[in-house]
Amino acid sequence: MAIMTAAGRQGKGMRISTVWHSAGWVALAVLLIMAGTAHSSEIADLYSNMESADVAIQGDVAGMTLRLDMIDNERLLATRSMTLDGPGTWIVSWPKMDIEKGSYDVCAHLIEQGRDVSSKCYSIYYGGVEPIRFDVRDFRADSRGMHLAISASDPTVVDIYYMLIDGNKAAYVTREQVIPISGSFAMPIAKDYSWKQILEDGHQYAGRVKIVELNHNLTRSFMNSFVASEDAKITETYQDETGASATVMGNSRVPFKGTLRFILSQNRTVLNITEKTTPVLLTGDDETVEIAWNKTLEPDIYQLRTILLGESGSVIDLEENVIEAKPLLRSNSTDTEKKASFPAEASALALIMTVLLRRRR
Repeated sequence: MAIMTAAGRQGKGMRISTVWHSAGWVALAVLLIMAGTAHSSEIADLYSNMESADVAIQGDVAGMTLRLDMIDNERLLATRSMTLDGPGTWIVSWPKMDIEKGSYDVCAHLIEQGRDVSSKCYSIYYGGVEPIRFDVRDFRADSRGMHLAISASDPTVVDIYYMLIDGNKAAYVTREQVIPISGSFAMPIAKDYSWKQILEDGHQYAGRVKIVELNHNLTRSFMNSFVASEDAKITETYQDETGASATVMGNSRVPFKGTLRFILSQNRTVLNITEKTTPVLLTGDDETVEIAWNKTLEPDIYQLRTILLGESGSVIDLEENVIEAKPLLRSNSTDTEKKASFPAEASALALIMTVLLRRRR
């Protein structure tokens, strides 16, 4: 039977203490990680004007509630709330309100089971005279993308955020950084941004642009909604006695699945109608569709109408042209053979004469 000495008991106690000490550190680390995870859901950014607001949210926020309040000196003017399906940038539109010149606050709250997980506020000064560092002369969003024209009183640089909004959430957000704007209100700079996503025909979206002037931290935003629709145009046509062709270019991020209809007529009498589907086209894609008549047209004047139809059968574009059919030049094979045989016969005769002359000598 082994007898444990006092020193042995002391060593064993130290080992047990060390194990428990290590376990305590591990448990503490786990708690810190869990605490960090619990607080990683947050409102990362907030911007608002008197028309709309956008809120960037990070973390595992699915099922949480986002509430935005517009406040005037602790008086609640408007509130908006929505249930989140995950992180991203969320958009709200404020109702039209009878407001006066002054300061307003917009506060965003991320709520989980009635508890504020994160909050952030943004101050707006409405109606006052502010120095205009830059001016947006034109803005529009449609099925192609966004277009804006910016000018500035003095040279400056801006960041531009482009957002495609589907419902209350940005389908995506991209940023163009440190864009120089020249100091001339008379010469605006045009900026065009094409959507990256394929749009659904008939679906309502909104385009939102947010411009941040970096030197003075001045921010402005603009937004407009649109219904996505297919679009394309005829860019080139060709026609002659044998057939016709048309080049079609896509003009929307809704896939274009159309039809080209070629109508050949003479003196208001339709002679031929040919239809051919176009390849699927997006903005900037172009394809040429060719057809041939049943037979070569007789020499005369004809009219050709080329119609581009959408998937629903509506007319998207059209072009009318005139065909001046000319007689085809047909070569006479008998005359050609006679003309071709003369040089050969002359060469043979010259060769015979040369041989006879040499023999006489």
